[in-house]
Amino acid sequence: MEFPEHWPCFFTATNLNWLPLLQPDKYKDIILSSLSFLVEHQRVKAFAFVVMGNHLHLIWQVLPGNKPESVQRDFLKFTGQQIKFDLQQHNPTFLEQFKVAAKDRAYQFWERNSLSIELRSRPVFEQKLHYLHYNPVKAGLCVLPEDYYYSSALFYHTGVDNFGFLTHWQA
Repeated sequence: MEFPEHWPCFFTATNLNWLPLLQPDKYKDIILSSLSFLVEHQRVKAFAFVVMGNHLHLIWQVLPGNKPESVQRDFLKFTGQQIKFDLQQHNPTFLEQFKVAAKDRAYQFWERNSLSIELRSRPVFEQKLHYLHYNPVKAGLCVLPEDYYYSSALFYHTGVDNFGFLTHWQA
């Protein structure tokens, strides 16, 4: 039996102090653009996602030749920098809530130690996929998972990938 170099993972990143950093759609779009870049440059395969106001969940698989910790670091660093640039220009008061006294950075947008769980079985994969897609329903943002735009739920409901970077997990 052959095992993959990297298993698909359920990845969660939370904004510092659970602040609603990702509330504006333009910041959700930064997340999706970065995810699309990683897929396009063959660093990950993206199976599912949801971007909420203060956190995100992904099911992705780091592709051979890439290190999971490097991909995660680059993804979070890039998205944080892009959001910081926008906040500096459009909302410096809110930016101050992310100021930290660290040697390597002036601002921190993501909580340390993001959650990453390998999905080594079909039941666990399906459970995480369901959990991820029902996040906006549970938060009261929509009635049906497929009604929430910043999610892969519509892709799994219709088969249409409006984002251009998703891979069906059963493909």
